[in-house]
Amino acid sequence: MVLRRLLSRKERKVIKQELKVKEKHNLEIRDSLAMERTKLANERTFLAYVRSAIGMVLAGLTFMKIFEDPAYIGLGLIFIPVGLGVGYFGYYRFSKKKAEILRYTHEYVPTSPVLAEVTAQDERDTSP
Repeated sequence: MVLRRLLSRKERKVIKQELKVKEKHNLEIRDSLAMERTKLANERTFLAYVRSAIGMVLAGLTFMKIFEDPAYIGLGLIFIPVGLGVGYFGYYRFSKKKAEILRYTHEYVPTSPVLAEVTAQDERDTSP
């Protein structure tokens, strides 16, 4: 309240404009960090596919080597190609999403530097 009385109307307007520029810059930082989180989430998903694929292939090999029952050998023969398929699908999905994320990253244009320059020019033009 005391600060409100001390500042003139013009000073408040200047501070408000500066805060808008800073707020816009903060939003762009959040957007940039969101892009990074999206890239990391895509990588984590890919690693989960790889982990599942390796687990399935190893389970298939284990069934074939340890158990002599034809049912387990058959199950092992099923697990190996399914695991390889899961790995291929995970890589395909990762590559597709990575290209999409890269496209969005290139389309993103930060506006804070431009907005800051325009605001600075406006202040210089309106200054006596």
